[in-house]
Amino acid sequence: MLKQSIRLRHSLAVRVILSTVLLSLTVVWLTGSALNNQLSKGVKQVNLDSAIIEARSTFFNLQYRLAIAQSEKETVIRQLIGDVITSATTIGSTENTRLIAFLKTPSQTSYKLNYETHSNFLTQSSVPESLKIRVRKSSDLQWSYSKFSYPGNQSSNIIILGDKVKVPNAGQYEMYLFISLANEDATLALIRSSLLLTGFALLLLIALITWLVVRQVVRPVREAARIATEFTSGDFHQRMDVHSQDEIATLGNAFNEMAESLQKQITRLENLSRVQQRFVSDVSHELRTPLTTLRMASEIIFGARENFDPNISRSAELLVAQLDRFERLLEDLLEVSRFDAEVAVLEGVDFDIVVLANKCIEDLALVAKEHSTSIIYLGPNEQVMLNADIRRVERILRNLLTNAIDHADGKPIELSVVYSEHDVAVGVRDYGIGIEPHLLSRVFDRFWRADPSRARVRGGTGLGLSIALEDARLHNGELEAWGRPLYGAHFVLTLPRAEGSGIENRLITLKPTI
Repeated sequence: MLKQSIRLRHSLAVRVILSTVLLSLTVVWLTGSALNNQLSKGVKQVNLDSAIIEARSTFFNLQYRLAIAQSEKETVIRQLIGDVITSATTIGSTENTRLIAFLKTPSQTSYKLNYETHSNFLTQSSVPESLKIRVRKSSDLQWSYSKFSYPGNQSSNIIILGDKVKVPNAGQYEMYLFISLANEDATLALIRSSLLLTGFALLLLIALITWLVVRQVVRPVREAARIATEFTSGDFHQRMDVHSQDEIATLGNAFNEMAESLQKQITRLENLSRVQQRFVSDVSHELRTPLTTLRMASEIIFGARENFDPNISRSAELLVAQLDRFERLLEDLLEVSRFDAEVAVLEGVDFDIVVLANKCIEDLALVAKEHSTSIIYLGPNEQVMLNADIRRVERILRNLLTNAIDHADGKPIELSVVYSEHDVAVGVRDYGIGIEPHLLSRVFDRFWRADPSRARVRGGTGLGLSIALEDARLHNGELEAWGRPLYGAHFVLTLPRAEGSGIENRLITLKPTI
């Protein structure tokens, strides 16, 4: 059942065929029901008309012969009535049996002669009382449908027709003709079964035709989906085969043109990306040599700044600070180029994340103090070991703490550590200016700043969080962010404790209670 449900959701052909069959079933059922009703009414009407004609003929024949035999003796009249009944009941086949009941009207009790008779299997109660009443009140032939049980419990639908008959010297009688509808019932059953079989055959043909039509439409769509999947895996040389000039061919040609355009654009972007990566890598490496020379010269000038004019001394301090910033930017660019070239590797060692977290807090305590804030450690004091690249994990923690210090607005920062058997999580929570929810998806973009002017004052490069995310994912971990304006921000790093494995649980809730 589950497999059928999955196939129904993922297969356009199955949904179209099923929908067509269900709609066709509804139409066939309604059409078949209407046709069956019309045919049934037609057969019943024809049978009724035939029965009425036959009954009128029988009743008229008996009345006419009785009128001629006005002066005849009782035995002759009785013989005449018997002959008419015998003649009427021997018409037709066994299945369409005719039975006759010749009954005396109850109000005719003054006549002593009694000519009542009826066919075998009939009794006084065989005639419905409602029909008897209508026959006595009407001057015309009356009829009614009923059921009649023959010997052997064989039941059949019948039609009973009745009329009044005047018998010489015996008063008024009632004659009822019973006509079996067995043949008509068999005909209707044959019609219903034929309609049912025809309906099923029609549904199968509709399903087959729909499958053939849908197959012609779905096959190119599946081919396009397959080629699109090949595109995602890096194979841009696949194309759709087009052999006609219909709408599907137009779709195939448009798809091929789009694929060709995408291939050209992707190739151009790949070349541009390679050039950009090579440029960043080469420039970063080339700048390190003059930077080293500038670093040595700046240190000499900085060491002798006390002998300089105050303005020159201040310039020497600014020079050293900007060279430090320049060096950090070069290091970040080199690391980014390694990630782009997919040559970044892990150097896994066993270390205590608690010790590393406290070391980062101590190293940045002075910077936090300069920003009128402090870092509070919330976590276990026991040893929490994991196997990872300690240099990269330390860089992540320092980036998160530095970012929190820059945006804490003098409010305390919380660093929490939570661990399980397989995972460890580190959360950095500040209560500063925060960030708009719609900007959270961009906080890890390269060179992106929520507030460029503020970031410039704080001296950020715009690469720290991007590199931190790459470092986390290099460990098969994850770095997530949450923020609200005036409520601060929350960054959570989750790493597997064993190198090469993946994280199993998010140990720290990303959205803390405000």
